[in-house]
Formats: sequence, C-alpha cells, structure tokens
Amino acid sequence: MVAIHLICVGKLKEKHFAAACAEYEKRLGPFCRLTVTELAEERLPEDPSQAQIDAALEKEAGRIREKLPKGGKLVALCVEGKLLSSPDLARTLSGWMVEGASSVALVIGGSFGLHPALKAQAHLKLSMSPMTFPHHLARVMVLEQVYRAFQINAGTRYHK
Repeated sequence: MVAIHLICVGKLKEKHFAAACAEYEKRLGPFCRLTVTELAEERLPEDPSQAQIDAALEKEAGRIREKLPKGGKLVALCVEGKLLSSPDLARTLSGWMVEGASSVALVIGGSFGLHPALKAQAHLKLSMSPMTFPHHLARVMVLEQVYRAFQINAGTRYHK
C-alpha cells in the first residue's frame, strides 16, 4: 500500500476545515497510509523584506526536507505549477505506483509559498488553480483530489 504524506506549513485552526480534512483522511484509509504533518510557519515582521522572506522560506524548506520520505515522489503545490485535471492526477499517481514509488509527499507551503530550491527538487509542481486560496482550504482540496484519484483508479462512480 502506497504511503501518502501531506506536509503543510502552518497549523489548521478552523474547525470546519479540520472536519473536512478528517473526513477525507478517513475515506483515504482503505487506499493508502496517510500521514499529515504540520510544520510551524516562520514568524516574519508585518512588512518583511524580500531577504527576510527568502530566509524564512529556506528555514521552512529545511524542516520540510527532514519530513520527506526517502526515495518517494515529491509534489510541490505552487501557483506556477502545472494544472492537471482530476483524471490526469489519477494517471500520474497510478503511473508512479506502477514504477514502484512507495510514497508520495505533497507539500503545501505557508503564506509566502515554498523555497525555489524545494520546488526545483519536486517531481511535479502542481497548481490547484491560478486563483489564490487560503492554505487551509488548499489542504482540504488536496486531500479530496487524492481521494478522487484513488476512486478514479479504482473505477468507482465517485468521479462523474
């Protein structure tokens, strides 16, 4: 069974987002070993300089790398990433599993995104949309899309 690691910068505080995440975590149980890891976002001043932002992203990237599974596939969620349909994401995940990938890590950065070096390391840079979403909602969306991918690959009617 494949291991899916969702690594998020920032804590999930809102109860409605936490409930939605818990529902998809439960639904994913039969399909994968899911691990959700929350990492603290670096504190920055109210109006940070680019150098301060870069330093914070570098520290966050270091903590993210410590949580990445060895030899797994890395998906960086970023606005400049590739837009995939749900069936395309399902095919991508299925293809990695056929190739022998035992784990996939999906990474959602904090309010300033992800460090460029971490994005460069990714096997896939994925964009959920060119629109901007709260990071907590993005977490729900990623879990739902991973669940949908498993449903598509299983041939169920969940995806219409």
